[in-house]
Amino acid sequence: MGTDLPAKRHAKSNPKRRILDAFRLCLLALALTITGTAGVRAQTLSCHGAQRVRQVAELLFGRDVGRRLAVSESAWMRFVNREITPRFPDGLTVSNAYGQWRDGASGTILHEPAKRVEIVLPGAADDQDRLDAIVAAYKRDFHQQSVAVIVRPACVSF
Repeated sequence: MGTDLPAKRHAKSNPKRRILDAFRLCLLALALTITGTAGVRAQTLSCHGAQRVRQVAELLFGRDVGRRLAVSESAWMRFVNREITPRFPDGLTVSNAYGQWRDGASGTILHEPAKRVEIVLPGAADDQDRLDAIVAAYKRDFHQQSVAVIVRPACVSF
């Protein structure tokens, strides 16, 4: 412990060393940020056989407005046909779901029927833009506050 004190005193008394140390810390933080972000985005998957690494998007659409069902089955199908299918014509899966969330104002847990859509993304540069357009259309058309979007890597084969 006694040997650490002179080194610390020396670093404090040398402004160039302090700047260099600060610069090194910034570089380390930047490297960790870039590595951490890339590590999440490019998780290493070991796919087998005909499977290939692809991105899969999962979208969760609540169907209530207030405390009433606002998105009927027919309105939902019109939305799928008008907004989702043209953007991802190669295919998707829709399932019924049940969701819950906490109202920020009252703290009350609310429950509602929902739709879950899974899409194996084609890997195009505009995949995220197309997902964003679907979310914006749903929020606008059905007066929703949010649509959950989860994008994750997966091993996929057809």
